[in-house]
Amino acid sequence: MTIKSVRLSFNKLKLFLQTHLISLVAFFVLAVVLIVSVFIFVFKINQQNVASSKLTNQLRATAARLNNLQNQDQYKINQSLKKNIDNIQTSYKSSLTLYQRILDLKAQKQDTSDLDKEFAQSLDYLSNLNYASGSASLALLTSDIKKKEDALAAASIVVPIVQNAVQSNTPPGSGFSVQSVTTDNGNFTVYIIAADLNSTKVIVDTASSSDCGNNCPTLALSDYVSRSNAFAGINGSFFCPADYPSCAGKTDSFDLLVMNKNKTYFNSANNVYSTNPAVIFTGNSARFVGQALEWGRDTGVDAVLSNYPLLVSGGQVVYGGGGDPKFEPKGARGFVANKGSTAYIGDVLNATMQDSAKVLKALGMDNAMNLDEGGSTALWSDGYKLGPGRNIPNALLFVHK
Repeated sequence: MTIKSVRLSFNKLKLFLQTHLISLVAFFVLAVVLIVSVFIFVFKINQQNVASSKLTNQLRATAARLNNLQNQDQYKINQSLKKNIDNIQTSYKSSLTLYQRILDLKAQKQDTSDLDKEFAQSLDYLSNLNYASGSASLALLTSDIKKKEDALAAASIVVPIVQNAVQSNTPPGSGFSVQSVTTDNGNFTVYIIAADLNSTKVIVDTASSSDCGNNCPTLALSDYVSRSNAFAGINGSFFCPADYPSCAGKTDSFDLLVMNKNKTYFNSANNVYSTNPAVIFTGNSARFVGQALEWGRDTGVDAVLSNYPLLVSGGQVVYGGGGDPKFEPKGARGFVANKGSTAYIGDVLNATMQDSAKVLKALGMDNAMNLDEGGSTALWSDGYKLGPGRNIPNALLFVHK
């Protein structure tokens, strides 16, 4: 290659570079940008992989710590403690209910020595945290209490006065009557007292003169009858007997709405929104309301008494069953009712709450409400017809106008 040819080639190269310089620079810059972008992209991917791997390791470590915690003695101890607490709560509620049923039998002058022994044995098992034996013992006690209650209910219908009961679904026009009433649940003996509201005033008498929350005064039904010069009476609303352990701190108190013969309302504040039924007597009429909240605090009436459940309304059974376990066993079921301008008080014997509702419908009652029962059962008409039972904080009475 001659010098001339080299110069010629050099000149061509120089001319090419001069002509394409901008394009070459742009290509170089683009190449650098591309390389840098690829580097950044790869760097970020690596960062994400590192972060993901770190997060995965953290999750694995947390899971391992949780698994370790669950297998530690303290965790197992807490789970065991929770189970023990559940067992204690269940056993306490069951024991309390059974003990109250035993106390009701005692109040009705029944020998409960065998039940007392069984109850003590159950408590011994439970105190030693032997829940299996304790539950079995409570189940046996439940069965034995029911047998005793059933025997008491059966005995109550074979006393001489009941043997002379008249078979009739027509309630008496006045006075005391014992009759056998036919329903689709069977025949039931009813002790019933009728009073014409045109000549009879219905009142509620209370042992306390005002609201009482604990250690409240009580009286026998005969005392209420005597001091109010009444000719008939029956125990009133549910209350908290002093011998019930669950009534500690509120012994012999009642929390339902009552207006007594002195026009004093009891438990007014805590019954503003009460959904419990009530009966209101005034003049020659009786009004039953499905909820006490429907009634104001009018003192122009003769008596107001709230209790539950409502059994009959408008001539139809409105009690559908359930609500309270104590409504299911058979026993004497107290009631207050009306048919037109005649008021009735009494007891349906050897009956569940559902039986009582059907009996009162069969008797043609317009309305009827349940009253207290069990160990508080008492009915008076020229002497005790049932009871006397335990002393009570209030009573529903018939007095002559």
